Amino acid sequence: MSKPVKRALTGTVVSNKMDKTIVVNVKRRFMHSLYKRVITRSKRYKAHDEENTCQIGDIVRIGESRPISKDKRWQLIEIVERAEK
Repeated sequence: MSKPVKRALTGTVVSNKMDKTIVVNVKRRFMHSLYKRVITRSKRYKAHDEENTCQIGDIVRIGESRPISKDKRWQLIEIVERAEK
């Protein structure tokens, strides 16, 4: 049985050129404390994809894991929605 996931994020796959690695763009929206406007910020995470199943445009859920490489600290949990071809 696998360990429970510490944190989970949902985002869009923007690159799958590396072997067993995907780059996921995660957007978050929050209220600016001074100007009271909603701001959208994005961040890119490298995630481990063991079977190389993800394609560019897929919406995926990634979870925090042990360090796998220098930049990779996330792993693929599930593919929420496939991209249309």
